[in-house]
Amino acid sequence: MIASAFMDVSREISRALSFNRREFLRSATGACVASALTRSPLRAAQLPRQKKAVVVTFGGGARDNETFMTEGQENIPHLLSELLPQGTFFTQVVNRGILGHYVANASLATGVYETINNFLAAPPQNPTVFEYYRKDLNRPRTDVWIVAPSVGFERIGESLHPGYGPGLGGNVILPKRLLAAALPTGARGNYDSLLRDNYESPLYSSESATVETDLARIAGVLKLSVGDFLQNARNAQSPDELSVFVLHQLMKQFAPSLLWITLHDIDIAHAGAFSLYIDGIRRTDRLCSKIWNLIQTDPEYAGKTIMYVLPDFGRDSDMEASGNGFQHHRTGDVRSRTTWMLAIGAGVRQNVLVEHPIESTDLVPTLGSYLGFSPRFAQGKPIEFL
Repeated sequence: MIASAFMDVSREISRALSFNRREFLRSATGACVASALTRSPLRAAQLPRQKKAVVVTFGGGARDNETFMTEGQENIPHLLSELLPQGTFFTQVVNRGILGHYVANASLATGVYETINNFLAAPPQNPTVFEYYRKDLNRPRTDVWIVAPSVGFERIGESLHPGYGPGLGGNVILPKRLLAAALPTGARGNYDSLLRDNYESPLYSSESATVETDLARIAGVLKLSVGDFLQNARNAQSPDELSVFVLHQLMKQFAPSLLWITLHDIDIAHAGAFSLYIDGIRRTDRLCSKIWNLIQTDPEYAGKTIMYVLPDFGRDSDMEASGNGFQHHRTGDVRSRTTWMLAIGAGVRQNVLVEHPIESTDLVPTLGSYLGFSPRFAQGKPIEFL
């Protein structure tokens, strides 16, 4: 009885969050609410022949208090005024898994709630979207790239699942590791703000690749000299800005059909400084707009690409006695588990809100439905909306 009552309350709070987002966005953008459910967000006649997908996830998602509520709207001007009117926005995305950034992103990438250790460099237990895509469509490795923060993310590209795994994954590139490898001895302190791996720990994680290997990747993959890479890093205000720079280089060099980038600046909230947390939200909002503009101005991507933007999960409520509000995501309360998603791009209906609840694990089957592969082991299902 107690568990059932708790679930009922959780569902009510989740619906309330969805309703509040819907009403705010209707008033702010004039978006219409989907009144019927179908199998796809796309108008079939508008689907491009050559399809591409870009997935943008936020590590340490922002709360509604600082985004979709009235007092927070000033922090997301690009999302509200530029991106939402062009896409379909899902007001209720539920994450029922472990609320750690690596494991949550691994769950997004597999369509299964993974149970791996969040702080170890361990591969996902289930096949990833990158493996499904490459195996089913016989795509080369250069067609799939993941740009990620460190903290174990180097293993997110492929699983150890029988029939998939080694040789079928995507390329993972870690801009912070590349920067650390490129720096002259003793120069690390000058880039300290760009090298921080994990905002939940005072320590840097160990570097998994040799300096020689990483420098070779800078020169060979990004087509940049070490000096040019360092110059761009010097001009970056944050690790996420460096990641978007690397993403742009990959787009120019390979025009991959499946790109995945995890933005992590918001997670500075763990330091307990509210102003830095707000700066992270505003920067992430701006960088999402920048990524979309890169897509729209590149002929390899314009008119062919859907971009999906979603937090991996939320943050604690101020009302939870066992939490620390914006600073952490430890309680597993409804506000930590209920987030949102924006789909924008080729064939996606514009200025539409969808209240129907979906789960984090639905992303991979949705990508499969769009790109044409079968995510056989995923727990989710293709997202249904108008």
